[in-house]
Amino acid sequence: MKACVDVGGTKIAVSLTTHATGAEPAPLQARRFEPTVRTGGRDAVALQILRMIAAACRESGISEHGIEAVGVSSCGPFVLGDGLIEIAAPNICGGLAGPARGLPNDWTSALLEAPLREQFADVRIVNDGVAALQAERRWGALQGFANCAYVTWSTGIGFGLCVDGHVLRGKHGNAGHAGHMFVSDNDDALCGCGNVGDLEALVAGNALPRRFPAYPDAAGVLTAAREGDAQAAAIIDDVCRIMGRALYNLIVTLDLQRISLGGGVFWNQRDYLLPRLRSSISGKLPALTDACALVPAGLQDQVGNYAALALVL
Repeated sequence: MKACVDVGGTKIAVSLTTHATGAEPAPLQARRFEPTVRTGGRDAVALQILRMIAAACRESGISEHGIEAVGVSSCGPFVLGDGLIEIAAPNICGGLAGPARGLPNDWTSALLEAPLREQFADVRIVNDGVAALQAERRWGALQGFANCAYVTWSTGIGFGLCVDGHVLRGKHGNAGHAGHMFVSDNDDALCGCGNVGDLEALVAGNALPRRFPAYPDAAGVLTAAREGDAQAAAIIDDVCRIMGRALYNLIVTLDLQRISLGGGVFWNQRDYLLPRLRSSISGKLPALTDACALVPAGLQDQVGNYAALALVL
């Protein structure tokens, strides 16, 4: 029995699986979701995960001692504390950007690996963009592609990158944090990491209602745009132009063949957003961009669940 954990800025998902099949993702059981905790001590997120795994085990009628491996697909960035992974996630750790960001804690990092290893011998933690990339390459829309990327457009913005068949990881496992690149001039959009005006601060799901308070959330802006609200449509066109710049930068830098996109903001409005993203790239340096396709994630809205599974197979 293996435990699969998806840690996001909005929610944590936990599930169990007993086996894997070759061409298809293994079935998940005892699935549960909770909002990501943001109060308490720095070990609060890890303790939440342990409690959720215990509850999943009780539901499945097994002992926690029967868990042979735990795969954690987590938002980052990661930092190391005594050689073990902690998360310095902008949408979880309030100490990064300070009180102006509105998060109810002063954490600059949250413990993750150390508490889990006290309970389980085999713990594998990977940046969620990288883990999702691996799942998409194994079961989804990136099968057979040696030069590709996965992009999540959700509460935050994350990337997983693969060049010449090699998944890029970086010195602390943080390769793919292109959500914090600067692609536009802006001096009033505060990111949870402390940057002002980076990609995530401008287009992420939790950034849109802060930048445009006339709309309650990202879904509200997009719904209004689709219903003919001229102001909302202009906002989404600008957001897609900014996101398109980031995708273009990756394509021409890494010479990619395919990018699959997922995440709550993108997936729920993919028919509206995808043509706009494609048009923001089309015609720019065709020698590099014409041979790169933007496609919806093959694992659809289950990418996060199967990202953790890909780590423990």
